[in-house]
Amino acid sequence: MKRKYFFWISVYFLTLAAISLQSCSTDADEREIPQDARLSQAEFQAVMNAEQWTGAADAVLAEIYQNGNAASGKFANNECYQTEYSETGFTVTFGNCVLNGTDNANGSLVVTYGADTSSASFTAIYEGFFVGEVELNGTRTFTLVSDGETAISMSVTSDMVVTLADDSTIAETGTKTLSFTFGETLVEISFSISGNWNLTMDGNSYAVDVLEPLTGNFGCEHLVSGVMELTKNGLVIEVDLGDGTCDDQALVTYPNGATETITL
Repeated sequence: MKRKYFFWISVYFLTLAAISLQSCSTDADEREIPQDARLSQAEFQAVMNAEQWTGAADAVLAEIYQNGNAASGKFANNECYQTEYSETGFTVTFGNCVLNGTDNANGSLVVTYGADTSSASFTAIYEGFFVGEVELNGTRTFTLVSDGETAISMSVTSDMVVTLADDSTIAETGTKTLSFTFGETLVEISFSISGNWNLTMDGNSYAVDVLEPLTGNFGCEHLVSGVMELTKNGLVIEVDLGDGTCDDQALVTYPNGATETITL
């Protein structure tokens, strides 16, 4: 039961763990930053938080999973969604649900349990699923690995295409892993994000490779350390989040060696 509870908590916090850029300082060494490499706030947010469309449904799926109902044909009902269980997984149908303040969710998701009994896992298949006017298609696989009583890791592997109301698309592939170390109080909980993933949108392609885990804790509102390479259309940008100090600064190094400090 504890592992399933941590599974739900991990999915929930994965949907919240994102970085946002608000302002930039003057280029430290005064070299021109390549225009093709420069990232806007909206781009950076999209790259780090592609779960904005699936996050609310992810939390519901994890909650259903933790209930552990696997009896064939068994139904569980919520006021806006219905779940039908089988021996291999479940199907949940959303009927105009408002999930955690999102636009209304509509459609069915087929979920299959993982075959590996040493870890808790499931795969959700999105096919013509709508959040408001946004259509989701693809798969997301969740795997939980317990590292004892005080630590746990959740990996989410995505192969998703999001079609927006204006018919533009966002595609994401890759894996993000969120690890938690639990403490006696909420403030003592720390977490880290690792993995690599790719995103395409608005005619641009992005790739993220976390070189050193991006770490944070619930005593600081910003990520406090870690290094990532963010590639935009083939140009590599390095983002260094610091040495563990609780501040809102990160150092960005551009392809030509120019650097600037950004505010998270």
